[in-house]
Amino acid sequence: MHEISILIVDDHSLFRESLSRLLQSSSGFQVVGECTRVTEAQATLARTEPDVVLLDYDLGAEQGTGLLKDLKQRKMSAKVLVVTAGMPDAAARSMMEAGASGIFLKHSSLDQLLSAIHRVANGEIWLDTGVVRALVTERSTPTETFEGSRPLTARQSEVMRGVLDGLTNKEIALNLKVSESSVKAVIQELFQKAGVRTRSQLVRIAIEKHSSDWLKPISEN
Repeated sequence: MHEISILIVDDHSLFRESLSRLLQSSSGFQVVGECTRVTEAQATLARTEPDVVLLDYDLGAEQGTGLLKDLKQRKMSAKVLVVTAGMPDAAARSMMEAGASGIFLKHSSLDQLLSAIHRVANGEIWLDTGVVRALVTERSTPTETFEGSRPLTARQSEVMRGVLDGLTNKEIALNLKVSESSVKAVIQELFQKAGVRTRSQLVRIAIEKHSSDWLKPISEN
């Protein structure tokens, strides 16, 4: 089984070192570096390319956004999971638009973090529920939508919420008391409406382009 290689970028030494030890002791993970600043991370990335970068937003005198921009310029395939105690709503949106694959809140459990790392490493998006609400609220004003886009049906809205919560098709089906094949069919409909092919792309489009209509509370649709 392939180990997930991880670079930790966080200016709080106690958190960074503790997280490194926990990951090293967990099966399937390899920490390839620990950094406190963007420049240190850039130097490490020049030598090795991890599968996942765990990046804090607030690095004291600087912000993690700079590293995201650098990764994009270098066209590196490393996925970035922002691990933070909190950030302004606008900053969360900015990090996602800059290429982050997810935002994880530090008060969550280690098991949740391991799940988040696995999903991000597999090309999926991870967003804590609170972060989703913040992103939706921050983009509550009308936004540009794709030409010819149509509002979601009640069922599509329910499935979209499940996707945003990071649920699998099976979990969404259980919650909605429908078959898994029905959920798959609805997700394909969502892909078609958004003009995408993957769940991670769907989440990005929903947040960045359709927060004012697709992500309203279901009772308002």
